[in-house]
Amino acid sequence: KQWYQRRVPLTAGIAIKHDAQKQFELGDKMIMAVSGDAGDMTNYAEYIQKNLKLYEMVHGYKLTPNAAANFSRKVMAQALRSRGPYMVNLLLAGVEDDGTPSLYFMDYLAAMTKEKFAAHGYGSFFILSTLDRYYREDMTKDQAVDLLKTCIREVQSRFIVNLNAFSVKIIDKDGIKELGDIPNSGTVHKDVPKEAIHPELIARA
Repeated sequence: KQWYQRRVPLTAGIAIKHDAQKQFELGDKMIMAVSGDAGDMTNYAEYIQKNLKLYEMVHGYKLTPNAAANFSRKVMAQALRSRGPYMVNLLLAGVEDDGTPSLYFMDYLAAMTKEKFAAHGYGSFFILSTLDRYYREDMTKDQAVDLLKTCIREVQSRFIVNLNAFSVKIIDKDGIKELGDIPNSGTVHKDVPKEAIHPELIARA
């Protein structure tokens, strides 16, 4: 399983920062990517992250992606029925004990489904059709990365917000690998500080 995550959190069309952390490692072979309200994203993801670690310390073994996804859904559903619901959408991906990859799609209403590919947020309006057209179960890792880049180009060409970099991670039986940021080929607003801009973009300026 592999996905991209835009680093720019948006509130009412305003970019808040350019290096937001939206990917949280839940284990050696499991990641949760979250989108939504900035405060809820951090609170929810860290709550899940710490409780999975606590479960491992108490019981002596790690939860599988399937078990972690169901626990995450339970937390979301319980919060939804309280006075403090989490306004968070998420993707949870990992490798099961038998080596098969898993990807779970969940929204802020605690609706969860297992998918072969998925997307959240504004970008999903542009890339789900691309994924539906080109995704194959027998794709190699390089082919999957090429498809990911195609999706990113689609977002860059059609979405009105200028996104300067995408964080990419790959999960397989050997663990989590950082593919690095995929920079945008467009321009960056003059008021964005240089430390928030991908080095390759600065080199092209």
